[in-house]
Amino acid sequence: MTDKGRALVLGGGGVAGIAWLTGLLLGLAEEGVDVTGADLLVGTSAGSAVAAQVASGLPLKELYARQADPALQNRELVPAGVSVSTVMEIWMQLAVEHRDDPVAGRQALGARALAAETVTEAERRAVIEERLPSHDWPARELLVTAVNALTGELRVLDRDSGVGLVDAIAASCAVPMIWPPVTIGGVRYMDGGVHSANNLALAAGYERVLLAAPMDDPSLDREIGAVRAEGGAVEVIRADEASTAAFGADPLDPSTRTPSAEAGLAQGRAAAAGIAAFWN
Repeated sequence: MTDKGRALVLGGGGVAGIAWLTGLLLGLAEEGVDVTGADLLVGTSAGSAVAAQVASGLPLKELYARQADPALQNRELVPAGVSVSTVMEIWMQLAVEHRDDPVAGRQALGARALAAETVTEAERRAVIEERLPSHDWPARELLVTAVNALTGELRVLDRDSGVGLVDAIAASCAVPMIWPPVTIGGVRYMDGGVHSANNLALAAGYERVLLAAPMDDPSLDREIGAVRAEGGAVEVIRADEASTAAFGADPLDPSTRTPSAEAGLAQGRAAAAGIAAFWN
């Protein structure tokens, strides 16, 4: 059995996912199960923003208020081009067409991301800056995922990667065809969720791994297997029916934040007893 300790993995899900994850973590903590002190934080897309927020040291109650209270919510852009549903249709179509070569599928999606008309990188980066209480990497272990838009390869960013935290989070949250790929060292990166909605396998080697997943991912069973193969135990909290309803048809719609945060808080409180036995 590995002795690396505990890992908290936070998956993607748009601004609704950010709000839900924050509410979920507070709900757990209110019932005596504060999982934010994990030895490792892994964040993908929405989860990368929440992981960075948690690692900033700002109390969960304050982070929750920034999601649930409209007066405290940060400014978010509303996508003006292609719809989320269209993006997902293209994404799924490419996954089917390239089922035997996932890298080629990611490259095809990346080509569309690079060609899409979006807001500028600077406009999008300003939003990410407002999301984060701190723009510095935390001292604790935080892994942020992004995908090379040209090669389709996963890149894992941390405090030793030479990449600023804001740029790392912006890259991880760069939904293809909706937000611009982020330029880092002359290379453009898109959403870490293009590789996996959760990238749970990055926590392989840890004894206990808790995944909070706003969205389903067909690769999840394989990734759970990767963690278990290294001797780790895995527990997954998926968005329940009420939470999914709060997300609505467009999880990038800023108006989903308050109901999603409230749904996450309720789900966290309800799930705490079951998670306590696993985590504590």
